[in-house]
Amino acid sequence: MFCLVICPKVSKTNRSKNKINNTRVEEFVELSKAIETLNVKLVLQLNLSKINAGTFFGHGKINELRVIIKNLEIKLLLIDATISPMQQRNLEKILMVKILDRTGLILEIFGNRAQTKEGVLQVNLAHFEYQKTRLVRSWTHLERQRGGIGFMGGPGETQIESDRRALNEKIFRIRNDLKKVIKTRRLQRSNRQKNNIPIISLVGYTNSGKSSIFNYLTNSNVLEKDMLFATLDPKMSLFSLLGSEKVILLDTVGFISDLPTHLISAFKATLEEVVHSNIILHVRDISHKESEQQAEDVKNTLDRLDWGTKSKPPCIEVYNKIDKLSDSDFNELRSTNGNSKDKVLLSALDGKGFQYLQNQIKRSLSYNKKFEELFIDFSDTKRRGWLFNKKVVSSEAIVDNGFVLRVYWSDDQKMQFRKLS
Repeated sequence: MFCLVICPKVSKTNRSKNKINNTRVEEFVELSKAIETLNVKLVLQLNLSKINAGTFFGHGKINELRVIIKNLEIKLLLIDATISPMQQRNLEKILMVKILDRTGLILEIFGNRAQTKEGVLQVNLAHFEYQKTRLVRSWTHLERQRGGIGFMGGPGETQIESDRRALNEKIFRIRNDLKKVIKTRRLQRSNRQKNNIPIISLVGYTNSGKSSIFNYLTNSNVLEKDMLFATLDPKMSLFSLLGSEKVILLDTVGFISDLPTHLISAFKATLEEVVHSNIILHVRDISHKESEQQAEDVKNTLDRLDWGTKSKPPCIEVYNKIDKLSDSDFNELRSTNGNSKDKVLLSALDGKGFQYLQNQIKRSLSYNKKFEELFIDFSDTKRRGWLFNKKVVSSEAIVDNGFVLRVYWSDDQKMQFRKLS
């Protein structure tokens, strides 16, 4: 399908903002190419003096677009902006082509990539929530439908009301299904906590190399591809940290600037695992010219998660793709961050930096842990058993009326122990 990509810019923005927008243009084009059936015929960067409330573009720009659409036989218009339902309806009516804004395009990509039942449910929920906001009078069949035969039928309902009701029913069913998914995940997480297995979450901007790191550490075969949103469904795998301690590594969906709120809400079951992880590995493509801005977008998305009263876990920044840096850029990066405890220089392609990364993960897991001695009465088998199940006991001695245990634990484990009756 031939498509036209439009990246609008308001002309009053300053130079620094325009620089970021130029990078955003490249990113949006990559998003467009993420759907294999689309053939991008032309990319237009349009300067707008203002946004037209009814049609987004002004009359002159619309006439220019009419000519381009006709000459290039365009069937789909992709706009790197958030357009209102009214603007979309009016533009589709005037230009006679289908239109997707940034949110709509991302939802289409997610719909193509979802593989697991959970992933499909989450994408469908986000898509239906988005569709519900797009129900506007854009068809000729929106006159009142009669509710029945004769005078007893009443006025019935508009097609919009009927469509909205159908969408609400679908949303209700999906949310119920997702509640079951969330319940299952919480049970699984509870079992992992009982077994005292730490969870390490990989987060980062899309195409930063999370899946490559996941594959290297876990000897897995998750899809690695130089494309946006190559990984959509979350993956978990057990691996031995430095060949000894068992940990679980979680690979998550990549973030992106202006990630639709629908998606963050719909992916609650997946992102909840990040909230409950022991360590977050923030993977960055350090070779990207907008690496700092991408990192800021990731942090903003993490802030939007439902943390409740839970504090954020320690975060280690993984500077991936150092193999793409020039010698001078790499030396400068190494001189400022080479011995950092919360920053790791790494190349997933060359396998460099993984030993140091695992050392920092181990250090972070041991942070705030300390040795203490406890006395346990002979009859207190429950609490003694809990300590051994958590694998925090380093030694035990029998005394006259009980056990003296030397434990190595964190404050959280100590608090859990105190809550035992």
